[in-house]
Amino acid sequence: MAKMEVKTSLLDDMIGVGDMVLLEPLNEDSFINNLKKRFDHNEVYTYIGSVVISINPYRSLPIYTPEKVEEYRNRNFYELSPHIFALSDEAYRSLRDQDKDQCILITGESGAGKTEASKLVMSYVAAVCGKGAEVNQVKEQLLQSNPVLEAFGNAKTVRNDNSSRFGKYMDIEFDFKGDPLGGVISNYLLEKSRVVKQPRGERNFHIFYQILSGASEEFLCKLKLERDFSRYNYLGLDSARVNGVDDASNFRTVRNAMQIVGFMDHETQSVFEVVAAVLKLGNIEFKPESRANGLDESKIKDKNELKEICELTGIDQSVLERAFSFRTVEAKQEKVSTTLNVAQAYYARDALAKNLYSRLFSWLVTRINESIKAQTKVRKKVMGVLDIYGFEIFEDNSFEQFIINYCNEKLQQIFIELTLKEEQEEYIREGIEWTHIEYFNNAIICDLIENNQTGILAMLDEECLRPGTVTDDTFLEKLNQVCATHQHFESRMSKCSRFLNDTSLPHSCFRIQHYAGKVMYQVEGFVDKNNDLLYRDLSQAMWKANHSLIKALFPEGNPAKINLKRPPTAGSQFKASVATLMKNLQTKNPNYIRCIKPNDKKAAHVFNEALVCHQIRYLGLLENVRVRRAGYAFRQPYEPCLERYKMLCKQTWPHWRGPARAGVEVLFNELGIPEEEFSFGRSKIFIRNPRTLFKLEDLRKQRLEDLATLIGKIYRGWKCRTRFLLMKKCQIIIASWYRRYSQQQKYQKIKSSAITVQSYIRGWKARKLLRELKHLKRCNEAATVIAAYWHGTQARRELKRLKEEARRKHAVAVIWAYWLGLKVRREYRKFFRANAGRKIYEFTLQRLMQKYFLEMKNKMPSLSPIDKNWPARPYLFLDSTHKELKRIFHLWRCKKYRDQFTDQQKLIYEEKLEASELFKDKKALYPASVGQPFQGAYLEISENPKYKKLKDAVDEKIIIAEVVNKINRANGKAASRIFLLTKNNVLLADQKSGTIKSEVPLGDVTKVSMSSQNDGFFAVHLKEGSEAASKGDFLLSSDHLIEMATKLYRTTLSQTKQKLNIEISDEFLVQFKQDKVCVKFIQGSQKNGNIPTCKRKNNRLLEVAVP
Repeated sequence: MAKMEVKTSLLDDMIGVGDMVLLEPLNEDSFINNLKKRFDHNEVYTYIGSVVISINPYRSLPIYTPEKVEEYRNRNFYELSPHIFALSDEAYRSLRDQDKDQCILITGESGAGKTEASKLVMSYVAAVCGKGAEVNQVKEQLLQSNPVLEAFGNAKTVRNDNSSRFGKYMDIEFDFKGDPLGGVISNYLLEKSRVVKQPRGERNFHIFYQILSGASEEFLCKLKLERDFSRYNYLGLDSARVNGVDDASNFRTVRNAMQIVGFMDHETQSVFEVVAAVLKLGNIEFKPESRANGLDESKIKDKNELKEICELTGIDQSVLERAFSFRTVEAKQEKVSTTLNVAQAYYARDALAKNLYSRLFSWLVTRINESIKAQTKVRKKVMGVLDIYGFEIFEDNSFEQFIINYCNEKLQQIFIELTLKEEQEEYIREGIEWTHIEYFNNAIICDLIENNQTGILAMLDEECLRPGTVTDDTFLEKLNQVCATHQHFESRMSKCSRFLNDTSLPHSCFRIQHYAGKVMYQVEGFVDKNNDLLYRDLSQAMWKANHSLIKALFPEGNPAKINLKRPPTAGSQFKASVATLMKNLQTKNPNYIRCIKPNDKKAAHVFNEALVCHQIRYLGLLENVRVRRAGYAFRQPYEPCLERYKMLCKQTWPHWRGPARAGVEVLFNELGIPEEEFSFGRSKIFIRNPRTLFKLEDLRKQRLEDLATLIGKIYRGWKCRTRFLLMKKCQIIIASWYRRYSQQQKYQKIKSSAITVQSYIRGWKARKLLRELKHLKRCNEAATVIAAYWHGTQARRELKRLKEEARRKHAVAVIWAYWLGLKVRREYRKFFRANAGRKIYEFTLQRLMQKYFLEMKNKMPSLSPIDKNWPARPYLFLDSTHKELKRIFHLWRCKKYRDQFTDQQKLIYEEKLEASELFKDKKALYPASVGQPFQGAYLEISENPKYKKLKDAVDEKIIIAEVVNKINRANGKAASRIFLLTKNNVLLADQKSGTIKSEVPLGDVTKVSMSSQNDGFFAVHLKEGSEAASKGDFLLSSDHLIEMATKLYRTTLSQTKQKLNIEISDEFLVQFKQDKVCVKFIQGSQKNGNIPTCKRKNNRLLEVAVP
């Protein structure tokens, strides 16, 4: 909804009447017409006070989106259009803020949308309550319990493709913040007769079709099932496929939901095995066989089905076969075994199938409750959601319809009582005089059914327990005797003279006038369905099964616990359940959703007035409206009332400065509303007649139109004035800009002229000065040229003289040199011939060495220390010299390379060299660390304000700061810690708060252990008896293990002058408090990819899986 369209009241843009309490005139026709009008405009929700009427649209409407959830969140109930979200929000806020337990009662006939309404309530509560991992898990489990229960408890009927064939009441438990903690589910009266027989056009329970459609071939083979529906007698073929229903997809949804709720794999398998056994029970057929004594005995025609059932359930085939053919009756210490004829055998088969499925369904509910129940024992707030069958009136009504209608009678009784109670409490709370309201009290009908002496259920139980021949006819005769004079009971054979001529009743029927109308019940089957007997032989056969689930479903089959007492009847069980439910509902604040089906065709946009009228009558909606309107039809707090209608009075418009109640009094007096039409409560105004409210609305609508006209007039005037002032301002700005432009142009012209004149004058002066300078320059140049020529002549003369003198001196020197040379040659000529060979050798050797060194100069390799190239040796006699030169050159260029390093780089390479000596060829992680620089400070502790507390606590220089994972010694899980290494200590601090958890002096560190594999786990062993070793050694995991171990080794050596022991082994011991735990590293593929994982195998072993 756009921001301009946000509603502030239920009365805004109302289609029809949103609250039936305001309907005028109030009769059945106007009630139906109002519902139809709203239905035609896609308004499927209507209020009766705080009761929500919901009409099934049979199509998807865009009114359940997350945006709608936010729109109705924390809003007043009557603030927006009627919606199921408004009721859900009101109930949730009352539970959370006012600490009142709530219950939401959803009623209506099959196909009216009760199940969908309960889902919407739960989804809304899940959306608006708190968030968090645990809360989300609880919400998901509560929501996912619905698909499981729907698969096993819902079926396709002629009225509804997803009809609930059981009643469900769920208590959702919340903590003090309003976050869900868990829930408890109660189920009522599963229609187990549907397992063995379905009316025409209807299906068995969904789960049978889902298994056959969605299970894999392998899974079906394990269950010994085939995909063909026609193979099974318990499945009706005329409606096996339902349009728009994907059984295969629903099966996958059910399995996923069971997993989310918490079913183990073996439990899920066991459940489906039981379902398969029920399905295959319908294929067992019997044939008659006469015995020697003349009695008829039944035999199984084809034992293959029986064999497969026994294989599924783990029952001895002979035991189950005998249970289908014989019945053992025990009386005190005697046992009598009788044979079963074919009819009795079929009855036993169907009874077993119904009981097996019914008990499985009850076990499912119990198992779901175990998963979704609240785990904490704190005080809880409770919201109950009741999704139960509505009043049923069919052509053929039997025992099931009788007890369903009994339940609805009880719900109607508590509904009227709680509604009146709520009205009375509000009147008393507001100080309004309470007047007694006349209404129909259906307690007399409830007493007719549930009275312990003369009630119909008591008569039925008495007839079932009576010895002798008991039939449905004898039960009817009993009713005719006991209930004949009751004004709400009718029978053809009644002794009351009023009904002697009533031929509309068949002989085997009786009629009860319920609050919703008269219902005729066929007495056939009442006794059998109430007895609900299962032969003890079948119970004992089931208990002997090797199947754990089936054995748990039949505890009475245990021979050691044989109880001869007759089990309670179905009617008495249901009566007790209803009594418990009513007691539970009376402790909670009720909220009602009345569901109505618009047509029998399940078609959209179709509104069958006759069908809707029928439902309105039996739901008692008109009577509900009359109860609500018996006093005052409308009530509203003073503040919103004054805010809505304050424009109708000059004294309250636009702002009222006093209390809201005083403003409302002034407003109503000004409007001249009669005093008998309204009353002032403590916090609300009460309006007796809807006509008064509609009159206020008409006056408000007219006043709003007048105000809109006034606002439009004022706005247009303001707009024209604003436009004029803007044009005036623009004209002034344009004029000022033009004047500035004109003056700028004039100034530019004057400036240009002045510059031109100035340039001409400066040019004339410059040319005059240039002429004078040129003349002076020519004079100076002439004198300079003359002097230069003179100095040149003088210099040439002196040079000629000096050259002549030098030639003379050179001649004397040459002559003297030649003379000395002659004397030397004459004296040494005799020695030259004796040493010529040695001198030639030395000269040749000198020339070869000179050539070698010159070639080496040109072929010299690069100055990189890792360059291993070296020129080839040219001569053999230079081999040792060549090698020595290579060694000297390498040492020299290494020294040159080292001289380039800063002190910090030298320290890094020293650490890298130390790491190589410690871990090379020992630790698989080492090669990956060679190319990574050792940074040390991986956390900016001094710059990050988050670690200010940690920075203040550490006074020493931090050598390394990194986040590591500290391994929990109890379960092997990791917790993040900050690892700090200083000159004297090793510290571990909390990553989030920066609080120091442990501080260990370097002198107390005795050893560091790690594996040889590619992981980051390492153990820091502490000195026994030291203060730091009280909790044991540290088992840590780091992404920079090599760097941390190297720095720890060097720092310890520097401070303690002792080498730290580095142990590299795939299995080492770690001291945890008083216990020593072995840490073992193994190879294995991991689900988490390449991340090693640590698991606690037992008290003495931690196993680390390294990929």
